[in-house]
Amino acid sequence: MIRLSALDDRLRAQRPAEASPLGWRCFQVGTFLLASSAFLAGLCLLVALILGSRGRRPPLADRANGVLLAAAALMLLGCFQASSGSLAWLGLGNWLPFFWGFWGFQPYLSTPAARRRVALALVAGTVPVILTGLGQLWWGWSGPFQLLGGLIIWHIKAGGNPSERLAGLFDYANIAGAWLALAWPLTLAALLEAGLGRRRRGVVLVIAAGLVTAVFLTDSRNAWGALMLAVPLVAGPTSWVWLLPVLLLLLAVIGLATLPWVPAALQEPARALVPQAIWGRLIDLEYAGERPLAITRLAQWQVALGLIAERPWLGWGAAAFSVIYPMRTGHWHGHPHNLPIDLAVSHGVPVAVLVVGLVLWLLIRAARLGMAGGALFDRAWWAAALVLVALHATDIPFYDSRINVAGWVLLAGLRCYRPPGPPADA
Repeated sequence: MIRLSALDDRLRAQRPAEASPLGWRCFQVGTFLLASSAFLAGLCLLVALILGSRGRRPPLADRANGVLLAAAALMLLGCFQASSGSLAWLGLGNWLPFFWGFWGFQPYLSTPAARRRVALALVAGTVPVILTGLGQLWWGWSGPFQLLGGLIIWHIKAGGNPSERLAGLFDYANIAGAWLALAWPLTLAALLEAGLGRRRRGVVLVIAAGLVTAVFLTDSRNAWGALMLAVPLVAGPTSWVWLLPVLLLLLAVIGLATLPWVPAALQEPARALVPQAIWGRLIDLEYAGERPLAITRLAQWQVALGLIAERPWLGWGAAAFSVIYPMRTGHWHGHPHNLPIDLAVSHGVPVAVLVVGLVLWLLIRAARLGMAGGALFDRAWWAAALVLVALHATDIPFYDSRINVAGWVLLAGLRCYRPPGPPADA
């Protein structure tokens, strides 16, 4: 009982004034459980969302919600003429509930202290991803593992998924890489935070080291790039004098090891410095330069752009790409590996412009208000959002519901950001 009381006291701490006490506790628990159990996290976050929507200004008082409402209306209209049938209606589940979440989550993210607590909850919730991923590769762990009478089920494939690539609690290594990439800026902020005792800093250091190791083992090129992108953003401008030259030197060596036009006299020494697991993956060594064109991103984008030209206004319906692409190429792909293109194929160009434009506006607005160069956890929050946006340029991890939720939480935090006020004596 004492421990439960202490836990409840911790969950109550630093509650934003506009957040209900129960909703605040549920929101923190939900973000902590998100990676481990979409079901339990979903229940907690639904309670928080309902409570966070009560007693507030009408949603349309915020023009950002108006943009999402317009996109939702066009999505619904497009379903009536979609070529993907019932899949078009089911696909709305990837969007419409999260439009609500964008608005309803904001009371829990309205202060820097609240965003820091939520960031730390996401970091702590990433530990099971790291442990299960390392376990499946190093110790041969194989699921399913069940907890709480089956409310939590971890499907873990021994040896990774695909083989020899870390996936942990996720269905595929690239999805695990996306989760770890969005958690990395928040973890780095926790590591750099001033005032930590030796024990706590040691714990965070172990988590950070495990996360970096796990990202490397996902073999996800997107996640590797995100790892490097986040470091200078979180470290802040004061570190750039020495950090940017180090990163640029590292990138230069990797470039010499991978770019095809580099002379052998330069490439061979570079490849001796860069592990083959990195440069081999970057040049798709497994295909030895003979990768089928139809399975490349460029081919998928070419076909997708043709589909957009055929139906630019309301699109083909959710999941239509997965049906049409095999008919036209003989190879199956579930999506075109680019979120703006996928939105335009599924729901039309206007929807893609509205949603993508809003996300970019949120990033730019928060940066202009000082979030990207502000306090440590504000920089980390902005960096995590940028990382997740960048990942969707060449993949679409948001089709995993956990990453979708995390993404809208990050966007809601961007919308809540306000620059610090002037000093009291100003």
